[in-house]
Amino acid sequence: MTTLIRAEFRRLGSTRLWIWGLLAAVACGGLTGLIAVVGPENSSPPLPGLDTPDGVLLLLGLAGLTTFVPALFGTTAMGAEHRHQTITATFLFAPRRWTVLVAKLLVYATAGLAYGLVVVATAVLGLYAGAAVHGVKLGLPVGALTVTGLRIVLAMALFTVLGVAVGALVGNQLLAFVVVGAWFYAVENLLLFVPGLSAAYPYLPGGATSSLLGFTLLADQADELAGTGVRMLPAQLAGLLLLGYLLIATVTAIALPLRRDVA
Repeated sequence: MTTLIRAEFRRLGSTRLWIWGLLAAVACGGLTGLIAVVGPENSSPPLPGLDTPDGVLLLLGLAGLTTFVPALFGTTAMGAEHRHQTITATFLFAPRRWTVLVAKLLVYATAGLAYGLVVVATAVLGLYAGAAVHGVKLGLPVGALTVTGLRIVLAMALFTVLGVAVGALVGNQLLAFVVVGAWFYAVENLLLFVPGLSAAYPYLPGGATSSLLGFTLLADQADELAGTGVRMLPAQLAGLLLLGYLLIATVTAIALPLRRDVA
């Protein structure tokens, strides 16, 4: 297993994926910093200021909304193997396929944690820079800021593993990208604005993540525009729900390729 994990790290490090991941993490966290420097109260519509807890949590929540990005990177764990037809050689090298999938999950979960740390570090630096520019003190204590940041990091790792599971389930890398992007970026958010169906939103991965991070902007807008009245889950329950998704994703990513023929 140790050999497979080292090999998977070498595989990841030998491609440009980690470079694109690093750039994407800096960009996603930098967006929060950019809004903070410009001033959230200067946006349209105006957002709460950096000197309020709601303002800080809202901007961190915006960073948390980009969790679909590491999910896209996670799909490459299996999708790239099928695309470049290296999956056969991989399974010949390690006939016990489940060990290959466990190694991939561990490596990409670690990569997701690293991605989340970069996002949070960039976002927090941007928040402090924005507070300094506007001459205010951040409205969230360091302890609460740290807890929220850690939740974002864990969510990034979770979504990376979900991406691995989708890649294992779909097989085709391009199709896996479409499935992940369409679901997390479009389908979940559209359901939020559909009366009757919107009640499911808090129980979906994106909705549970919003609850975990205390980000209710989308739910509030849906209620204002469509009168959906969506009630978000408590953070603790949302965290447990996300752990359930993690378990399902892990079992799927390990079990499915065991029975699938590869060319």
